[in-house]
Amino acid sequence: MKTSIIGYPRIGAMRELKFACERYFKGESDAAALEATAKELRLRHLAAESGSGLDFIPSGDFSFYDNMLDTAVLLNAVPRRYRELGLGALDTYFAMARGYQGEKGDVKALAMKKWFNTNYHYMVPEIEDDARIRLAGTRPLELFAEALRAGVQTRPVVIGPFTFLKLARYTGSKTAADHAPAVVAAYRTLLEDLSAAGAEWVQLDEPSLVTDLGSSDIAFFRSIYTELLSCRRPKVLLETYFGDVRDCYTDICALPFEGVGLDFVEGSRSLSLVKAFGFPAGKLLFAGVVNGKNIWKNDYASTCRIMQDLARAGAETVLSTSCSLLHVPYTVKAEPDLPEECRARFAFAEEKLEELAELKAILSAPLPEETEEYKARAALFASPRGGEDPAVRARVAALTEDDFVRKPDFYTREKIQKQRFGLPLLPTTTIGSFPQTAEVKAARSRRRKGEMSEEDYVAFAEEKIAECIRIQEEIGLDVLVHGEFERNDMVEYFGENLEGYVFTRFAWVQSYGTRCVKPPVIWGDISRARPMTVKWSTYAQSLTDKPVKGMLTGPVTILNWSFPREDITLRESAMQLALAIRDEVLDLEANGISVIQVDEAALREKLPLREADRYSAYLDWAIPAFRLVHSGVRPETQVHTHMCYSEFGDIIRDIDNMDADVITFEASRSDLRILDDLVAADFRTEVGPGVYDIHSPRVPSKEEIAAALRKMLAKIPVTKLWVNPDCGLKTRGWKETVPSLTNLVAAAKEVRDENK
Repeated sequence: MKTSIIGYPRIGAMRELKFACERYFKGESDAAALEATAKELRLRHLAAESGSGLDFIPSGDFSFYDNMLDTAVLLNAVPRRYRELGLGALDTYFAMARGYQGEKGDVKALAMKKWFNTNYHYMVPEIEDDARIRLAGTRPLELFAEALRAGVQTRPVVIGPFTFLKLARYTGSKTAADHAPAVVAAYRTLLEDLSAAGAEWVQLDEPSLVTDLGSSDIAFFRSIYTELLSCRRPKVLLETYFGDVRDCYTDICALPFEGVGLDFVEGSRSLSLVKAFGFPAGKLLFAGVVNGKNIWKNDYASTCRIMQDLARAGAETVLSTSCSLLHVPYTVKAEPDLPEECRARFAFAEEKLEELAELKAILSAPLPEETEEYKARAALFASPRGGEDPAVRARVAALTEDDFVRKPDFYTREKIQKQRFGLPLLPTTTIGSFPQTAEVKAARSRRRKGEMSEEDYVAFAEEKIAECIRIQEEIGLDVLVHGEFERNDMVEYFGENLEGYVFTRFAWVQSYGTRCVKPPVIWGDISRARPMTVKWSTYAQSLTDKPVKGMLTGPVTILNWSFPREDITLRESAMQLALAIRDEVLDLEANGISVIQVDEAALREKLPLREADRYSAYLDWAIPAFRLVHSGVRPETQVHTHMCYSEFGDIIRDIDNMDADVITFEASRSDLRILDDLVAADFRTEVGPGVYDIHSPRVPSKEEIAAALRKMLAKIPVTKLWVNPDCGLKTRGWKETVPSLTNLVAAAKEVRDENK
């Protein structure tokens, strides 16, 4: 029995890579310093992996920003606008990731989307008709050689050609099939070079194989790999994750891969596929049995049953993770303040390496059930755990259909609200947060450490709120926000104010680039013990005659951006959260807040990748959970929600069925392609597609925003359109925020005058 992982976290246990990149962006360090930090992290990770006894260790899973972006650069898929800046290689790379605005030009970043059903975001490669696709980089070779010098034989990891071509955006008339020959030729060269360098295995990640595939997709996949695998090469591991390969299992088995990775955690049919069709002799099955996306310890009894079933089916197996460990924090050892009951049940990345080693020992024993490791884990799973609240469960059980329906209907509410608020055409607003400066973060840290009293902290936050309201009024926004200065994170903040959560100090996970999040953990049943946002929202509203939005995070996003329980269903957790947020919504309304935004930024995140599974496994509870939150408010109260960085076209009617009054979307990075989806669905909800990208430091001009608005008005009635940025502004600085919003308001006024 051997062990493997698909990938490892790369940001550093204390976010060293994040801070090194940000110093580089600010001009406070040079490329050599950034590379030195990166190398130190890679060697540290190699030591942890090899020290755990892991048999197959990846290299190339590291990235300064994103692996899809790395692959685009490796293949010379760098759009002309970035090449023409005349920047060095590293700065061109970061311009693609973050945009660039300076003496050499002004370009937006590439589009950014969710990586399948995770909270990780990838950069969407953009391939122009005249792109000269070829092997243009040596990074996989360099990282392999670096590991060899450290005494570790690794398995280089690269995004596979099928997934790369499926996820890329084509800006001209050519399609994926047109570019495939050049892409395959580049991969052939890479495999040949890695073989010459001494690589024994190469891992090609093909998660697109777990999505719905038609016959043409499967034929395309076969044609790519029939050509690619015919070259002089190392052994190839075809790695899949986030689901099962039900559409193409036999096709995969028929191709000459030396190894195939299947997900037995999220792949609901993976085991049945192997049982039904067998697994080819002479190949290794890399069995993803250790969950790479959640932080609970592995149930060894269940895992042993899967591995024994695979053995009976004739598969020669390697123990592996279900996906990259990129999606979990580094180690529980960094969390001494966690209750021991929690520490005993958590497994972060390092602990999952230990679990693989223990499973290896268990499954190598003549009687696995008699090993000490097996018995200890069985005892843990048999022991009771706290956190149950019968009152919460009874409240969920008592819900009826009427609890999920808001009255009166949308169109009646729309008329009432337009009369109440008297907003101009193209009303302007923001998504919620304003810059979280070093001063704000320092005050929060001092309060947490007991160095600032609660009274002084409240006074500080109120000062920042007052300043934020004043700035918004000076800019001329129509619907204001309080800035969220009291919040560390849009999910963690609410978790801290709800019963049923536990929190970590250093359990950071990469969301995109240098953006890291620290997901809270749902430990028990969830309820609201006290109002969470009312005092901040009512204070902000007292400072202005303009409406100030009450800002909440929705139940589905809180659930999807937490580490969820595995002992109850996601539906049960979602309904518990919805009732808690509903209580807060009704409190805000009772205290005079007339506009309430309940963000569902992560609505799509746990959406099953296969269309057949979406309603029964997700949408049939996710959409009702949101409706439950706002179904009790008065018709004159306006309910907003926000969604970002996903494809929405295939669920746009379900989004409309959430029955919000206004929905704002991320749209600028995707060139407003959501507009056609809205038209096709006859979308009734008022909408605010984002007019500029807040994840880029560049300042959009008034003309740029006005052009976007005119494009929107070609598809959306002027009475339905709101004007706002893509997302919250917490990651931006004031020097970008104020001029960007000033240009936004000026553009809205200009286009408003054109449509009176």
